Parts: sequence; C-alpha cells; structure tokens
Amino acid sequence: MKHLDEQVATLMQGTEYGDKELHAAMEKELRERLIEADKEGRPLRVYCGFDPRTADLHIGHTVPMRKLRQFQEFGHEVTFLIGTYTSLIGDPSDKDQLRPQLTSEEVEDNARTYADQAMRVLDPDQTIIKYNAEWLSKLNFGDLIHLGSNFTIQQFLTRDNFRKRWDNGDAIYLHETFYSVMQSYDAYTLKADVQIGGTDQLFNIVTAGRKLMTALGAKPNIGIIMGILPGTDGEVKMSKSLGNHIPLNSTPEDMFGKVMSVPDAAMPDYMRLVTRWQASQVADMIQKIDSGELHPRDAKMQIASEITAAYYGDKEAEEAQQAFVKVFQKGGVPDDMPEYKLAGGESLLDVLVANKLVNSNSEGKRIVKQNGVRLDGETLSDALGPFPGAGVLQVGKRKFLRVVE
Repeated sequence: MKHLDEQVATLMQGTEYGDKELHAAMEKELRERLIEADKEGRPLRVYCGFDPRTADLHIGHTVPMRKLRQFQEFGHEVTFLIGTYTSLIGDPSDKDQLRPQLTSEEVEDNARTYADQAMRVLDPDQTIIKYNAEWLSKLNFGDLIHLGSNFTIQQFLTRDNFRKRWDNGDAIYLHETFYSVMQSYDAYTLKADVQIGGTDQLFNIVTAGRKLMTALGAKPNIGIIMGILPGTDGEVKMSKSLGNHIPLNSTPEDMFGKVMSVPDAAMPDYMRLVTRWQASQVADMIQKIDSGELHPRDAKMQIASEITAAYYGDKEAEEAQQAFVKVFQKGGVPDDMPEYKLAGGESLLDVLVANKLVNSNSEGKRIVKQNGVRLDGETLSDALGPFPGAGVLQVGKRKFLRVVE
C-alpha cells in the first residue's frame, strides 16, 4: 500500500492509551485493517461522535476533528456523528457527578451549530453527517435488554469516575450505564473500522464498543484514542468553565495571542493534537527545539501561526502575527480596537465591567490592585475612583479599549 508507514505514523500521532501493550495492539490492528481494506479496494470507515451539549466550542473540541481530517487526507470515508440521542443522557466518562439532562429542544438547538463549526476543520465534500437519533430512537425495551446482557455491573464499576462515586457513597444512576451501550451500538450501526475519541472515551470505545460489535457478529472497530489538549495554563484540560480555553469562534489575533501564552512545556501537545502537521514534521520540530537549533519562542510563533491559519487562513494568520509582534514584542498598541464613549460619573471598574474586560467586579478590583490596568501607558490604581478620561485602556497583555469622551 502506498505510504502505509506514513499513514500509520500520522494516524497514531497524539494517541494515548495508558498502556503500551494496548497501544501496540491498536497500531498493529490499524496497519492490518489498512492493508485489508486496500486489498478490498475500499477506504476505511471512520467516525467520531460529538454530543451537542453546548454550542460554544473551543479548539480542544477539535482534536478528534483534526484526526478525522487526517483520515480524509489519506482517502478514507469519514462520518461526523452528532449525538442527538446520546446527548439526552450525557457522557459520564469525565465526570464524577451526574450530568444534567438536556431536553430534545436544547439538543436540537445546539446541533444546528455543530456541522458548520466542524467544516472549518473537515472537508465538507468528503464528510458524511449523521444523527444517532436515527437508529437509537427506534430501539425498544427488548432491544435494550439484549444489548445490555453483554455487560456486567462490575465492568462499569472499574471506571474511575463510577468507582469514586461508589466509594464516596454518591449516587450512580442506572441510565448513566446506558451511554456506553448506546455509543457501542452507534459503532455497530455504522459498520465502523475506526472510532476516534479522547482518553475519557477509552472504556466506551475499546472496552464496550469492541465487545458489543463482536457479540453482534461484526469485526470490532479500532480505537484511536487521542490525548486531551491542555488549556492555556498548560496544566489541566481546556475548559470554558476554567477560563483556560481558546474559543473556536474568536478572532485571529485572539487565537494567535492565546496560543503564544501557552507554556513552552505544552507545545508538543499542541503540535501533535491541533496542527495539520504530519508526524515527521512534529518530530523534526521537537528535535530542533531539544537540540537548541530552534528557540522555543520562535517555535511557538510557528505553532501559533499554523493553528490560526488552520481556522482563519494564511493571510489572517500573518496579520495576527504582525499585530502580536507590534503589541507584545515592540511595546505598541493594536491599530484596531473597540471604542467606548465615556459617560459622566463612571468609575474605572464600571468601564472594565461594561466592556467585558473583566468577568466580575471582584476580578476587576483584583487586576487593578495587581497593577494590570493602564491608560496610555500609565498604571491605574483606583478601581472605584472616577475614570481619568480619554485614551487607550489596556488590561493585562492582550485587551485594549479606546475610550473617548
């Protein structure tokens, strides 16, 4: 097969299984399935499911989408599955408490935005979009009994999140165990060769999915289990609730700047998980950084440019880089910034909150106390005092506002 080694290396890039033997087994199966499909003259059938529990996506959500795109570029068949039925439960995989249940209306509202956002990563002409309510809604109670008979309660209690709740005496609801069964049935219905998901999906894909497909007489799918992208703090999972996320619907300048703020130690994860680079390119850049041939700052600039270009285009990424250099390396201010007309009697805190430069009064007071607010370069120290007057207001390193009277 043409480029077999390149395919395997690129498609396994960024995967994490927590077990060397499992990693080797999945890689071996992927290689064998690629050879088998090539002999049959067909592409691999690859899918990833996305539950539309929110319409506000960040680049951490795009990690499996990026992997789907790699499969597309090698000529394989990709299905973008929107979990309009699994969303009614919510995946408990990365939660140590019950997820709130959504209504059908909430799920449908969120689902409308998913496909449009996904096509910023995927090739629209090569992407099949499906909704799992199409088949899951047709299962009856007898079907659920038959599917559920393939699993034991003990299997679910081996999961860390369920075990933690069990040990703490917290409730584990029966319907939460249905999620793995439903997702496994998705894989069976789609006749998937490969299913992509994050490390929080290891049980659903590799344990439950492969078990159910085998029990139903199908060849088990191969799990491509992706590492979880750390947030801008470089430590924990990217999350809007933690404020360490990079929004997908942002601006080129904001995306570029946020990537540049990520600690150097997290850069290999960003290269592997959210760039379009193949495995050989990533390995080459890491080698150059480690050897001192490439300065980490310059490497991060290339990574930020690549990620921004992937979502906004090369021209926009170049302009974002120029703006970043002007503001943060040369001490300038951006040419374009929002404008605010000052009203009489407003305090500095009023202006900060009104323009969403801070998330709350307490955050505003804190950043002023930490000397993080400047007007035309002069530090402002009185959050509750009257706003001094017109000028360029800077909050932290990346937020600017032109205040006029």
